[in-house]
Amino acid sequence: MKKLDLLAATALGLLLATPAFAQDTAAPTAPADETQTQEYQSANDIIVTATRRNETVQDVPIAITAIGPELLQNAGVENVRDLEQLAPSLQSSTGQSSATGTTIYLRGITTGGDNPGFEPAVGVFIDGVFRARAGVAISELPELERVEVLRGPQGTLFGRNTSAGALSIYTAQPQFETHGYVEGMYGNYNAYGVKGAITGPVSQSLALRLDAGYRKRDGYINDANSDRAINDVDRWNVRGQALLDSGDITFRLIGDYYQTDEQCCGAVSVVRGPLAPALQSIAAAQGLVGLYTGPGSDRTQAMSPNRDYAEKIKDWGFSGELNWDLGGVKLTSITAYRDWQVVRNQDIDFSGVDRAYRDGYRNELNDFTQELRLQGSAFGDKLDWLIGGFYLNETNKLRDVVQIGNDGNRYVDTVFAGQLRAGFGTPLQFYGSLGPTVPTLGAALLNPAVPNTLPALTAAYGALAPLVGCFRAQAGTAPSAACVIPGYPSTPIPGLAALAASPLPGAVAGQGNSPDDFRVKTNAFALFTHNIINVTDKLSVTLGARWNHETKDMTASINNNLGSCTFFNRVRAGDPAATAYANVLRQVPGLFNNLFLLSCNPAVNTEFNGNYQDKFTDNEITGTAKLAFKVSDKLLAYASFDHGYKSGGYNLDQATFDSVLLGGNGAQGSDLQFGAETNDAYEIGFKASPSREFSLNVAAFYMNFYNLQSLVFSGNNFVVQNVPKSISKGVEIESTIRPTQSLTFQLGYSWISAKYDDSNDFTGTPLQGQEGRQFNNQPEHTVTVASTWTPRLSDGLNGLIHVDMRYNSEVTIPSGNPNPVTGRTPINNEGYPLISAAIGLESANKRWKAEFFVENLTNQFYYVTGFAVPEQTGNYAGYPGMPRFFGGRVRLGF
Repeated sequence: MKKLDLLAATALGLLLATPAFAQDTAAPTAPADETQTQEYQSANDIIVTATRRNETVQDVPIAITAIGPELLQNAGVENVRDLEQLAPSLQSSTGQSSATGTTIYLRGITTGGDNPGFEPAVGVFIDGVFRARAGVAISELPELERVEVLRGPQGTLFGRNTSAGALSIYTAQPQFETHGYVEGMYGNYNAYGVKGAITGPVSQSLALRLDAGYRKRDGYINDANSDRAINDVDRWNVRGQALLDSGDITFRLIGDYYQTDEQCCGAVSVVRGPLAPALQSIAAAQGLVGLYTGPGSDRTQAMSPNRDYAEKIKDWGFSGELNWDLGGVKLTSITAYRDWQVVRNQDIDFSGVDRAYRDGYRNELNDFTQELRLQGSAFGDKLDWLIGGFYLNETNKLRDVVQIGNDGNRYVDTVFAGQLRAGFGTPLQFYGSLGPTVPTLGAALLNPAVPNTLPALTAAYGALAPLVGCFRAQAGTAPSAACVIPGYPSTPIPGLAALAASPLPGAVAGQGNSPDDFRVKTNAFALFTHNIINVTDKLSVTLGARWNHETKDMTASINNNLGSCTFFNRVRAGDPAATAYANVLRQVPGLFNNLFLLSCNPAVNTEFNGNYQDKFTDNEITGTAKLAFKVSDKLLAYASFDHGYKSGGYNLDQATFDSVLLGGNGAQGSDLQFGAETNDAYEIGFKASPSREFSLNVAAFYMNFYNLQSLVFSGNNFVVQNVPKSISKGVEIESTIRPTQSLTFQLGYSWISAKYDDSNDFTGTPLQGQEGRQFNNQPEHTVTVASTWTPRLSDGLNGLIHVDMRYNSEVTIPSGNPNPVTGRTPINNEGYPLISAAIGLESANKRWKAEFFVENLTNQFYYVTGFAVPEQTGNYAGYPGMPRFFGGRVRLGF
């Protein structure tokens, strides 16, 4: 057995063995002066609001991971992505951008991609406010009260786009006693940070709170062509709150601002294909590295010296939550507005060759949300009812700026020079970027040194000889005697000789999108009800339903000025000279299409220039039905059915349009649209609390997804494919053990089988061969262990030892279709653990703490995700995980 598998099996064995441990521990084992003289919060007593009601974790018939403030603090949770270390069914991934490329998975389900037109399958809510994208939710978090990870569809009570689940995050509120803290941190990679908060009363009914923080760290991915490092951290945030509590009415007002100025995200070359030599030769001629060929664990990437990965985010907003006790009925209103924007650059060829880049890419989201709820009880508390409504108005603006770099023409010519050498015995080019010593293909076809006889043409051009003879006749440079293709026109075509004799029109550096502008306006309405019927003291039935109505209105203005599209536009327009030249290229399998895709890439194709508009409406009824039975005060069993939904949308990328030259019907606004996804989820589980010191929760689930929104690479571009049927099923086990106030264990295990169903037929699609296979980036087995020990060292001093571990079994990384024999993609992660730890001292009253911490203790190397590099057939790149990070942290409170 592999060591890592043994580690996972040992941790799982510990989890499953804990009931016996709990039974053997009938009384606290800590010293009497620690646990017998004071009460402490049991692991089973965390209050959650997953049903919009205050209940303990063990009383809610929902698969939920609740994480309290102490564990969040000890685990060093800074943002949403850090939570995966503590919740086995949760994971996150970052692609080309932390702002637009962050995705969150629950039970193997996500909507991945770096396009802001995609909406998440896992909804994120901070203090009840819906965050429209995962990238909008990864900002630095202030001090937290708790986090609830709700697994499975949550489409009845929680906003929208929660077809896989929801993260509900609750921050610390203003207090009516004066408190505060300041915390400083310093670590390797020149990392340092400071954060703090102060709260207190203004009057008997009004309290205020202010949180702020700043964090900075050097990058850990090095540039092979300079002393630069990327994937750094440079961010700050400030957050103010006011809480008015007059008894029957409470009102909480929150305003916050968050800003970053960072370089993200670097990707290292993992697999190099047949086009890698072209990149290496172009870079070497300039004294640069094209692709770094060392191991990925070096975390070194070759970049163009004049390009970067700058990413600047500004995020601000406010929310107001009103709770009003109307006498037996409670009214809740949550009103919020957010403005989020990012400006970023990108070296999009991920090499030292200046092939293409983004400079000044912009995305802005403006969201207004309003939620109203009324809830109460009736029939002697037999019915706990809730009704409500939700509204979202969102404007999503994108300005894309893909542009061609200084090596754009040189890359195309170098790629085809090698291929044409094989057919013509000498390197040839199209755009003249390789200098006068390398002839163009057209000049070679018209070469007067080759006699215009069929034997001479055959010796020079092989099977193309008859066509070359006709081509010369059409160009008017030779008699038609060598044109022996019956019915082929051989009369001279004006302009063909000049077109063939000269280089084709090429790209000028800086041409491309100038710019592309997209806008999507969304209006979403929902009415919902969620009711708990207490049939008996032990049996309850939950029934909920939600009507969802969404309208999306898309406009796009496409403006490209790429010079190397000129020839292909002439072909599309039916120009005789260009068509004759193209017919020669088409005789070599794939030559015309490949030249078109490299020279006039769909991302910058001038064929798509114009203004577009499209609109659609979605309606769906989602709901839940749950049966819960309290076997005893210590055991709850439940079964549930949920119908989930995520609205359709638009892929805001002109590369989604189809070209006439590739057999399409031309660009239309509806080309960008993709459909809604739905799912039917079934779950059974139990929650056992045999003692205050021990709990064990188990859930088994089966989820059918229909028309799952899947972003895939088609070979030419990234497109959205609605998959007819996908299935996620599995078992989740969680246990909390707290034998004493000073010692806590939290254990978790998930087995998740998340696959495209065998019934799909992906023939001829980018997903061909993936029927019945596990989703990329989703481990089948995950184990989490978190342990905290705060032993008493003296009357006023405690020690602190914290260790947490997440083990992922082998996963395939998005990087092309799997091998039909092995089932492996070009990039894979073997099973691996990620271990973090902290050791330190703290005062018994929690007023101060000093600790040394380390993340990724073993310096484990792994890929967060990966991709097939566009325009570089056979080249695959991966985003490396963060290396070992360590430092010291001091916290002072008052």
